[in-house]
Amino acid sequence: MEVRASSSLAAGLEDVAAAASTLDGVNAELAPWVRMTGGRGLGDLRTRAEAHPPGTVLLRCWMLALGVVPFDRHALALARIVDTDDEQGFDERSTSWLQGCWHHDRRIRRDGDGCTVTDHVRAEPRLALAAPAVRVVVGALFAHRHRSLRRRFGTG
Repeated sequence: MEVRASSSLAAGLEDVAAAASTLDGVNAELAPWVRMTGGRGLGDLRTRAEAHPPGTVLLRCWMLALGVVPFDRHALALARIVDTDDEQGFDERSTSWLQGCWHHDRRIRRDGDGCTVTDHVRAEPRLALAAPAVRVVVGALFAHRHRSLRRRFGTG
C-alpha cells in the first residue's frame, strides 16, 4: 500500500522543517482525527535521532483516534535525516501493532521563497486483508495533513 502527497507552501524551508520535526507539529497536522502521545517537551525528533544509531526506536506512542481513543501502538524510528541547504526531511522506518512496516519519507525542498513538502508512505498491514481499508484511511489522513500544512503556512 502506497500513498503520496505534495504541497507547495508560502513559508520557508527552515520554518516548515522546524514545525514538522516535533511531536507537537505532527499532532497539529493530524488534528483533530489522530493524536500521537509521547509527552510534552520531547523536542526536535531530528536532534533526538542524531544521538542514536539509525533505526533506533526513538519513541513508543499511542495513536489516539479523535485524540482520545487508542487504536494502535507505534514504535517510531528514523533511518535517515536529510539536512542540506535546499532540502530537509527524514526516512521513517517504524512498526506498530497494526502495521508490520510503516515507511514514511518526507522531503521539504526549498522552492523560491517558499518550499514544497512531499510525503511518500508505504505500509504493510499485519492483516493483509486490511490493505484496501488502510490505503483509504492513510490516503485521507495524508490529504488532511497537507490541507493542515497549507492552512498553517499558506500556499506557494
